[in-house]
Amino acid sequence: MAEVELAPAGRARAGRVRAGRVRVGRVRGISRAGLTWRVALTLVGIALLLNGSLRMSDDVWPFGPMSQYAFSPPANDTIVITRVEGRLTDGRRIDLPLTDGDVGIGRAEVEARIPAIEADPSLLGSIADGWTSRHRDQPALTQVWLVQDETQLVRGRRGATELRELATWSVPR
Repeated sequence: MAEVELAPAGRARAGRVRAGRVRVGRVRGISRAGLTWRVALTLVGIALLLNGSLRMSDDVWPFGPMSQYAFSPPANDTIVITRVEGRLTDGRRIDLPLTDGDVGIGRAEVEARIPAIEADPSLLGSIADGWTSRHRDQPALTQVWLVQDETQLVRGRRGATELRELATWSVPR
């Protein structure tokens, strides 16, 4: 067998015949300490993920399962989707997508504050302000609703959907 070395520019050159050994030059760019650090960090990440997975707890997210994606709902259950709607000055009632780019706040942040918004609907004002500042080309908002779509599952199939209004706020003029 031929002994092969990698030349610095990545070209192989043939050397003497040795008993099946291949000699490879050092890989450029990563020192032994750098490689050790990367391997150690990878092992720590795997250990954290394994710990969270064995404990089956969302408390350790992102180093554990996010169980809301790990199961399907029972065949006869209710699926609830929280949304925000707004009425524009031209009369249209539109969805205000709960994203940073559309209203400056995410769905999870709104869902976490549902009881507070129901108690004080003026909290919807920050969503209206976020929409207005990001959509200057749209007519202004006159009213904002926090709503939930409740869809019934019947034997695993989509059934009736009911719209529930949780809070309403009129935009001051």
